[in-house]
Amino acid sequence: MSPRQITVLGECVADAFAEPAGASSELALRVLPGGGPANTAVSLARLGTPARFLARLSDDVFGRLFRAHLEESGVDLSGAVKAVEPSTLAVAELDAQGQAAFSFHAQNTADWQWTAQELAGADLSGSACLHTGSLALVREPGAAVVEEFLAAAAPRATISIDPNVRPLLVRPEVYRERLRHWCRLTDILRLSEDDLELLLPGTPPGQACDIWHAAGARLVVITRGGDGVLASLDGERVEVPAVATRVVDTVGAGDSFTAGLLHHLGARGILGSRLTDLRLDDVEEACRFAVRVASLTCSVAGPNPPWQHELAGRATADRA
Repeated sequence: MSPRQITVLGECVADAFAEPAGASSELALRVLPGGGPANTAVSLARLGTPARFLARLSDDVFGRLFRAHLEESGVDLSGAVKAVEPSTLAVAELDAQGQAAFSFHAQNTADWQWTAQELAGADLSGSACLHTGSLALVREPGAAVVEEFLAAAAPRATISIDPNVRPLLVRPEVYRERLRHWCRLTDILRLSEDDLELLLPGTPPGQACDIWHAAGARLVVITRGGDGVLASLDGERVEVPAVATRVVDTVGAGDSFTAGLLHHLGARGILGSRLTDLRLDDVEEACRFAVRVASLTCSVAGPNPPWQHELAGRATADRA
């Protein structure tokens, strides 16, 4: 079965990585297209799922880079807004393990200026799933508009949310205040162990899943880096181990995991409803696939998710 379209709503960010320059008083930056929702849309398209990206893309030098990257990956930009505001910039510093710490330049940038009129024309009739999250759900003035769009879409599409907490830009309290409301809207909640610690400090993952189930989310998936994945479907749990890989950096790994999860569920015709037919075996299989996608993203620099043929090549090599 061919997967139906998935629509992704959110930001596209210029990820700048510091590199050695010619003089000690200089800093060279290598800029790659990034941003959680954009990474997810790119990964979905490269895996073979028709992916539509609702974004506000600037016409500055970064915005033109974003468009080229998204289109080259096969992402449908017919619903993207041409914005007059500048692009958002994130400067990344990598530690010895390839973990990235970001500083953001995001004041009054294009990504957060959604209006109801801009989203009113977005046609979701062909989409099985609407995925969003990250800063689009918490940065004003557009956050309230995005929430209203999710609520309107929920009766006819599976809703997926990745909070992707960014405490340098938005206080974790803001996410906590909104999370119960998001759980009432969403069918799938995917977050990292870092997100968990910021949202529910000191809470064991299983207990956190139960809290979010009670608030309305059917499927909760917590990614834990090298410790693998915990997935909970209405309180039934399964753990999936990580795939051993040589880590260059972890930028975009969580976004690729989310794309792998949604792609796998969509290819099996499970998306498009409230997941009433979803079983724990389906969740485990989808998580195993998503872990493979994320591991390949970690093996290269920056948010560069694998293409479908690369994933197939990796599977063949693993069996050899």
